[in-house]
Amino acid sequence: MKFISQDKQNQLIENITVSHLVVGVDIAQEVHVARSVSFRGIALGTPLEFGNDREGFKLFERRIQDLLKSYKLSSVIVGMEPIGHY
Repeated sequence: MKFISQDKQNQLIENITVSHLVVGVDIAQEVHVARSVSFRGIALGTPLEFGNDREGFKLFERRIQDLLKSYKLSSVIVGMEPIGHY
């Protein structure tokens, strides 16, 4: 059975539930910015700037764990858009 792209997108969106933390990351060469929202798109916490190194990604992981605990969520979806030479 073939699906048009809108059907596929709708299927992916339907997989996001009330237990999900959704994190969007704006990637850059040295400093990335992450923004977290609920399944409804309500902002959770403040934007996080983190470096493109081991410590930066540890900070990013800690922030995700803190938000999951604070908002009693059990799953996370992280999305980023590859652009340019990345």
